[in-house]
Amino acid sequence: MTRILAAADIGSNTAHLLVAATDGNLVMRIDNFNEWIPLGEVVARTGEIPKEIVQQLVQAVKEFRRIASAKQAESLYVFATEGMRSALNHKAVLKKILVETGVKVDVISPRREAELSLSGILLDTKNYGAQMMFEVGGGSAQIGKVTKNKLIEEESLPLGTGRIIAESGLRNPCPDYALSAAVNYIDSILAKATVEGSASIGVASGGVGRGLWRALHPDSEKVIALEELDYIVWSSSRLPTDRIVARFGVKQKRASTLLPGALVYSALMRKYGLRDLAISEFGIREGAVLEMASGKI
Repeated sequence: MTRILAAADIGSNTAHLLVAATDGNLVMRIDNFNEWIPLGEVVARTGEIPKEIVQQLVQAVKEFRRIASAKQAESLYVFATEGMRSALNHKAVLKKILVETGVKVDVISPRREAELSLSGILLDTKNYGAQMMFEVGGGSAQIGKVTKNKLIEEESLPLGTGRIIAESGLRNPCPDYALSAAVNYIDSILAKATVEGSASIGVASGGVGRGLWRALHPDSEKVIALEELDYIVWSSSRLPTDRIVARFGVKQKRASTLLPGALVYSALMRKYGLRDLAISEFGIREGAVLEMASGKI
C-alpha cells in the first residue's frame, strides 16, 4: 500500500524537506522544500549556531510541518547531521526548535547518516556494483566501503565545503595561497583516513555532488570523470561568482560550493583509485522515507 511520508534533514548547507509517496521499495517525490542555511561554515568558524541562524532553523522547521500537513503526510521525521552535531550549543538549539515548533529533531550519528544515504542511493544505483560511496556536505564528508550493496565500513571526515572555506579562505576568484591551503588541508585529513583500499566503481550523493553533476552534465549523463572535476577546480578558481552562475547554470549559493566540492571529490577519487564517479539522484532523505515505511523509524 502506498503511503505519503515526509522526511527532512538539517544539513550543513541546507535544511531540506522531502514529501514522498512510497510502497516501501520505491520513492516518488511529491514536494521538495529547501532553505540555504550554511551551518557547516558558520560552526567551523565560531563553534556555535548564532541566534539569527537559530531563528532561520525554527522558521524552516515550521515550514516543514506546514507543507507536510498540506500534502497529507501521515508523519514527519526531522533529523540533523554534522553542522548540528558539532555545534557547542546544539542542545539549546534543539530545545528551542522543539518548544517553538513542536517538532523533535533527531541528531543522527555519522554511521546512521551513511546508512540512510546508502539506502537512498541504492534506489537508482543498486545494479552498479559500487564498492565505495561518498557524500560531501557542508560540514563533513561521509565515506563508505560497500560490498554487495551493504555498508561494510564507514568514516566521517571534516571535509565539508563550509569547513574547507573556513579553514583555507577559499573564495571566487580564489588567490593561489587559499587554493594551496585548501589542497593541503584536504590532503592532511585524507592522510589520517581509516577507510583504506581501492575501488573501480564509486557512487556519490548529496547536494554538493548533485550540484557538480548538474554544472557539468546538463544532459543528465550520470557519470562524471576525474578530469571534469579538475576542470571545475581550474575554471571556478579563476571566476567571480556571477560568472560561475552564468557558465555552469547553477544558483548563486550553490556556486560557492563548486570549488571546494570539486577539490574534495577529486581528492577522494584519487585516494581510492577511481577515474569515474556515478551520481545518484537520491540520498539520505529518500533513505529515511524507506525506513519510515518499514517501521525502522
